[in-house]
Amino acid sequence: MLVRVGSRGSRLALARAERAAGALRRPGVQIALVPISTAGDLDRTLPAERTGDRGVFVRELEEALLAGRIDLAVHSVKDLTATDAAGLAVGAYPPRHDHRDALCGVSELRRGLRIGTASRLRRAQLLALEPELSIEPLRGTVDARLRKRGERGLDAVVLASCDLDLLGLAHEIGRRFEPEELLPAAGQGALVLQVRAGEEGLVAGADDRETRRRVEAELRCAALVAAGVPAPVGAYHDGDVLTALVADPDGRWIRRARGSDPETVAGELVASARESAP
Repeated sequence: MLVRVGSRGSRLALARAERAAGALRRPGVQIALVPISTAGDLDRTLPAERTGDRGVFVRELEEALLAGRIDLAVHSVKDLTATDAAGLAVGAYPPRHDHRDALCGVSELRRGLRIGTASRLRRAQLLALEPELSIEPLRGTVDARLRKRGERGLDAVVLASCDLDLLGLAHEIGRRFEPEELLPAAGQGALVLQVRAGEEGLVAGADDRETRRRVEAELRCAALVAAGVPAPVGAYHDGDVLTALVADPDGRWIRRARGSDPETVAGELVASARESAP
């Protein structure tokens, strides 16, 4: 049986797809990786802040899946839209890798540093930790961002630890931020295998139930907060407790909540953020 695995065409995306495909390989199953260009990859004029929009990097993959050109799509959980596209379903969450954000270029934050990131969530938390930082928008592949750090004279960039590890670039990391310092985006470090509705059995063997439990709690909480307040949202479930935050984009205030129920945590955050916003 031939299983066609759709993926974005970047080096990182293909490495993610290859990792996910490893869980599907068994006697009688042949895997073929199918690179697909997405709007987020093709439109280099997108403002840096829009590279975090959920859906920018998945739409074409979902269309190929619905059209039958591929049998499953591999996404970073962070790229997914808030709800499943009609006719598609989440088939599996493979085991999660490092969820933390990484500081590349220096090992500590200090006033006056110029740091590149396209993430509003990272920007808000970095400025809350050190208000005298200069945060500059930066987009592109992991390799491109590391290269642009030198070209633009930036002191550091912030990237996902899991991506650097996967590409063999862990040596670039000066510091991995714990969630108490920088809370990651919901689902960071996790992949999702998307299939056509009714074909979940194709990837059932790759599903990690604990990863699913934690990630779905994070996604549920983040979606509820985002629907209530227009501000950056982070969420991470450590296996026991769900922690989430909402922040002013300029780091003037950050509100955190912890608990076991995503709806309750989200409700606390929305109420707190509305009180904090001017």
